[in-house]
Amino acid sequence: MKCPMCEQGILKQGKIKEHMFGVYLGEFPAEICSKCNESFTSPETTRAIEEEAKKRGIWGMAKKTKITKSGNSLSVRIPKEIARFLKLEKGKEAYLHPEGNKLVIET
Repeated sequence: MKCPMCEQGILKQGKIKEHMFGVYLGEFPAEICSKCNESFTSPETTRAIEEEAKKRGIWGMAKKTKITKSGNSLSVRIPKEIARFLKLEKGKEAYLHPEGNKLVIET
């Protein structure tokens, strides 16, 4: 079968290593393009990946938030689920830095 993304490669059975939010979820079967390396999972495999993410407590961790103004600075509210996952607490020091178009918070 031809790859629907690049339309040049052939899809072959293989395994992919799945990560979500930096957490390794395991290896899963997938069809992988021989040209662009794009991978495609079956509905059953997608459900298995979702279940593993739920088991590890990271499913639904992505949240939207608004940037607000506080004095001369900008503020970002961190949702409690993310704060709990990252073990962030009031008064704890953190190191902020840009990475491309992302803001990285290291503790």
